[in-house]
Amino acid sequence: MARAVSKNAKIGYTIAAWTVALVIFFPILYTIITSLKTEQEAIEGFNLIPSFTFESYQTVQSQNDYFKPFMNSVILSVGSTILALIVAIPAAWAMAFSPTKRTKDILMWMLSTKMMPAVAVLVPIYLIFLRTGLMDTRIGLTVLLMLINLPIVVWMLYTYFREIPGEILEAARMDGAGLREEIVHILAPMAVPGIASTLLLNVILAWNESFWTIQLTTTNAAPLSAFIASFSSPQGLFWAKLSAASTLAIGPILILGWFSQKQLVRGLTFGAVK
Repeated sequence: MARAVSKNAKIGYTIAAWTVALVIFFPILYTIITSLKTEQEAIEGFNLIPSFTFESYQTVQSQNDYFKPFMNSVILSVGSTILALIVAIPAAWAMAFSPTKRTKDILMWMLSTKMMPAVAVLVPIYLIFLRTGLMDTRIGLTVLLMLINLPIVVWMLYTYFREIPGEILEAARMDGAGLREEIVHILAPMAVPGIASTLLLNVILAWNESFWTIQLTTTNAAPLSAFIASFSSPQGLFWAKLSAASTLAIGPILILGWFSQKQLVRGLTFGAVK
């Protein structure tokens, strides 16, 4: 009887998991389907049967150069992630292995900055970018995206580092390891799953950032999020072309997430079971 209940529960959990996954994935699927329709078919209403025309993709590519915003997205997401790790690893190490009475308060303060609406600081950041010559530059956006995601990166790395026994680092210090050797040769290799998942998550967050990239770029540093927004015109929304642009923008990050999902899950559950 217990085995039957356990089997039924397993089947129920499987069905529930697939249902949730399909609900989450359906908007992406419908975007892909719409991109394979003509504009007339796209505005006619809900229909899951595309005509499999690539007219919208050809139009998108002819009107806008896809390669340039794609490279901007790669540079911004990878660059901001590398900068965030360079800053966050020492910060998380200090908070995890040399905590003070204010460590938790600092962590909460860092996390609270993510609760503030981005539009609340749009004017000062816009003026800073304008007066420092960082408007529509890769350097400016890279630094900004790094600062935006830094609290999450520090929090995640802090959580992973807390799972590493401090005695290992103490033994390394007794053997003469300095701060650099302690972080690079001992801490980082032991926290590879956590660092990898943090890296992947930060790349995804930076890739998908749209508010700041649209506000602070025009042409030179515009990533794929601005590429999508360019298909919204005063004449209206062209759903098929907009869906084609969205598919081209989310395609690379979907492929990255698909191939790295095991590493991502492993890192996110790092230290969950002892």
